[in-house]
Amino acid sequence: MSKFVPLPRSFYQPAADEVAPALLGHWLIRNTPHGPCGGPIVEVEAYLTDDPACHAFGGKTERNKAMWGPPGHGYVYLIYGYHCCFNAVCQPPGVGEAVLIRALEPEIGEDFMHQQRPVADRKHLTNGPAKLCTALQIDRNLDGTDLCHSESPLFIARNPDRKAYINDRGPIVTTTRIGITKAADKPWRFYLDASPFVSRRISRARKSLPAGS
Repeated sequence: MSKFVPLPRSFYQPAADEVAPALLGHWLIRNTPHGPCGGPIVEVEAYLTDDPACHAFGGKTERNKAMWGPPGHGYVYLIYGYHCCFNAVCQPPGVGEAVLIRALEPEIGEDFMHQQRPVADRKHLTNGPAKLCTALQIDRNLDGTDLCHSESPLFIARNPDRKAYINDRGPIVTTTRIGITKAADKPWRFYLDASPFVSRRISRARKSLPAGS
């Protein structure tokens, strides 16, 4: 894409399980001193306010306060005290929902990403939430970042060719989430079946037509 246009704030107003599949195919962009880097999102998980696996389920804390703010902002948290995971906040302020970005296909700034995360196999560069955060240099300093402005250090850009991209990488698969023990039966993980950058596939998952653009 010649110009990156952020998704509008209204895109993030619906519930996380509606926003999540709609994010597939759009571009996660990290602005760096060396230029933008990132690529199309290929795997996501939704976390809802009444979901026991959601960080907001127990109420507002210093750690999760970004989840309770306006939609279209980033929520970045640590796992194992070291690795970061990046989420896009959904719903109006005070609701507490987000979409975890689990994987993307590296398209621009790949040299920068390899410097942050040297790997022999390109498929392992961004095929997981902590991996993509390392490759894109996303850390807790970006918690609360406004994702709806192109000058932000991190934003999600509309892919005008999303339909064609999903037709090529799809179909969209709906399945259960990974690495959780609570509400593990909820079908709130979505990924593009033909993308080599998906972290894990489920053979019996439900496949669907592309979500709206």
